[in-house]
Amino acid sequence: MKALILSGGKGTRLRPLTYTGAKQLVPVANKPILWYGIEGIVAAGITDIGIIISPETGEEVQNLTGKGDRFGANITYILQEEPAGLAHAVKVAQPFLGDSPFIMYLGDNLIQSDLTPFLQDFTTHKLDALILLRPVDNPTAFGVAKVDESGRVLQLVEKPQVPPSNLALVGIYYFSPKVHEAIAQIKPSARGELEITDAIQNLIDRSQPVESRILEGWWLDTGKKDDLLSANQIILDSDVRTEIYGELDGDSQAIGRVKIGRGTTVKNSSIRGPVVIGENCHIENCFIGPYSSIADNVSLIDADLEHSVILQEAKIEGIHQRIVDSLIGRRAHVGAARPRPKALRFMVGDDCQIELV
Repeated sequence: MKALILSGGKGTRLRPLTYTGAKQLVPVANKPILWYGIEGIVAAGITDIGIIISPETGEEVQNLTGKGDRFGANITYILQEEPAGLAHAVKVAQPFLGDSPFIMYLGDNLIQSDLTPFLQDFTTHKLDALILLRPVDNPTAFGVAKVDESGRVLQLVEKPQVPPSNLALVGIYYFSPKVHEAIAQIKPSARGELEITDAIQNLIDRSQPVESRILEGWWLDTGKKDDLLSANQIILDSDVRTEIYGELDGDSQAIGRVKIGRGTTVKNSSIRGPVVIGENCHIENCFIGPYSSIADNVSLIDADLEHSVILQEAKIEGIHQRIVDSLIGRRAHVGAARPRPKALRFMVGDDCQIELV
């Protein structure tokens, strides 16, 4: 059994953060999103992993993630020259996958469930495809499945205007090698991509065994800021334990579950967990509130922070208002503006009404 993780794409929903980096490397609780997927796959006993990368961010993914030693895996990187669809990614990866069954995992997904029981079902029932589903409130935004009472998949539709159900495809699939035959028979969709839903539908139409399972526990697509902050909150709630390797002076305190990395100094500050702070940070005259993740080499001076994610080497200083629900990118600098005479400057269009309080 092999694994194929998709770590390409342009990350448009997280721009401008992802103009300069891969969305799958944005950290949740100070660990790249991509790594959670790798760890879950390895925990299910799959160690031969291919990662689809793009020309824009592939080098960054390789440099940070490495060859797989830290995960107990062997990682092969596979370049997809253009984002031409999930089924196209499988087609590009066919030399790596060979005749092996495999799990396909979208690299910006976070799930609570163990992957092992699904793998066992896939193997025991000798399926050609097993898809994971989750009820959602807005099925028009997802690929959607229609299934019978036993979980057999009857129909798949990509982002339908009239959904046949509220069961969305989670972005985790188990395939036999027969999926390659199906991909060879489909054509690009209206948006010019080879859709994995069309390939699975081809298997269904040819009476191949395709089943589904409902995913229990939480599932988070981290493609947007608020979703990423929610993921950060959930991971901090479930995983953070108190580990303080940095230095707190006598005027500082850490309350609750707080993790602080080596080389970090905390002066005249209060930290209320769950919070994770990376290595070599400088925190002075600050309040760090719950559900905040601060990456390595960050400087926070005279700042209050809560429910936010701060990436590597960012600097926040002199902000005399609390920062909440925020995502601050790498090497960003947030500071107070210089005082200046108060004035109002306008460019007002036709037929506008403006009220100043």
